[in-house]
Amino acid sequence: MNPQPQPFDYYLNALKYKYAKFDGRARRSEYWYFVLFNVLVSIGIGIVGAILDSTFLSGLYSLAVLIPGIAVAVRRLHDTGRSGFWIAIGLIPIVGLIVLLVFFVEDSKPDNQYGPNPKTLL
Repeated sequence: MNPQPQPFDYYLNALKYKYAKFDGRARRSEYWYFVLFNVLVSIGIGIVGAILDSTFLSGLYSLAVLIPGIAVAVRRLHDTGRSGFWIAIGLIPIVGLIVLLVFFVEDSKPDNQYGPNPKTLL
């Protein structure tokens, strides 16, 4: 049996191994730990940028995590049985973001066209 990944591992795996992987599924823990550490790193870089009076680091980091952020969101939508194109609903102000939030907090669906349920793989 594989050991349960540590929270920071989800973030690192999304950046190293699943950088632009839009197929497959992502459990809630994978998505939300990625978001958590992404926010924490962004805050840290923002503080360093404020000390250095520069936004270059923040901009560079934002560009670096744009693709993996979209990829993990698409995989999370796949886990709920939805197409990755549902991410476009986030372009609708307020309502779209609320809908996406509801989708992202939903539990995993059983095996679907995007692959087996990741909960059963542990």
